[in-house]
Amino acid sequence: MITTIVECLSGARRAKGLVVVIDVFRSASVGCYLVEQGVGEYLGAETLDQGRQLAAERGGLLLGEQQGVPFEDFDLFNSPSLLEGKDLAGKTVVHSTNAGIPGLFACADADEVITGSFVNAGAVVRYIRSRDPEQVTLVAVGTGGDIRAQEDMMCAMYIKNELEEYPNSFETLRSFLANVDSAEMFFDESRTDAPERDYELCMDIDRFDFVLRGERLESGGMVLKRINVELGESA
Repeated sequence: MITTIVECLSGARRAKGLVVVIDVFRSASVGCYLVEQGVGEYLGAETLDQGRQLAAERGGLLLGEQQGVPFEDFDLFNSPSLLEGKDLAGKTVVHSTNAGIPGLFACADADEVITGSFVNAGAVVRYIRSRDPEQVTLVAVGTGGDIRAQEDMMCAMYIKNELEEYPNSFETLRSFLANVDSAEMFFDESRTDAPERDYELCMDIDRFDFVLRGERLESGGMVLKRINVELGESA
């Protein structure tokens, strides 16, 4: 198994094999919390217009964030803490973001695409081992899809180390990432769209024992399906 790390949407376009699209702050983390709340159908949209169309066609809720778009324009915002307490059981949710969700669509040459974050890093590792692909590409999708995000790169390195059985120190990463530029929004009291609790929820290592696998829809968009990966599963 050859494991490669690439960055941003440009890297996603070159990704091959089993591809993991990593967006820690926040879409890949949010997706796990969303699915855990029992949504009926979880869809990804390549663009905001496509997201609006899918939500309208399927009677669903539009979740996400887009640069320059007020968060009040979404039914649900791209924040794990702002999803807490929402009754989403059985509902269709369409996710539209700046980078993490478009990153799934950018992997046109992938054999298979899943999302990854710290909240399900262990499940990602176990899933990859169970699939035993010749090639794995970890996409650290970055801020806006074109700027390096330390949290995505560190998560990619963490997963790669786990796959190759190199030691990791997650507590060191947790302390370091609280001070990077992309985490500033969580500690800015004026940002009602990015509560401080989001940082803790996005950094809750191995909270979930499943991965989310993307499958393109003929009508446009992508369905993200929960694949359970039990602790200790190897095949």
